[in-house]
Amino acid sequence: MLVVKRIHVTYHLRVPPDKQEAATRAHEIHSDYCPVARTIRNCVAITTSLEMEPLAE
Repeated sequence: MLVVKRIHVTYHLRVPPDKQEAATRAHEIHSDYCPVARTIRNCVAITTSLEMEPLAE
């Protein structure tokens, strides 16, 4: 039987340089407002990372 114990999500974003700080702040708190993360966080360890690439304006 397969049992999921942990999940890691890597977000790859292309973001204008002036919005990178806002993207970082949103990433830091998004799981508190994600219905799926809130549903499973007590039984599955969830980690995330954010990789940003500059987007030309």
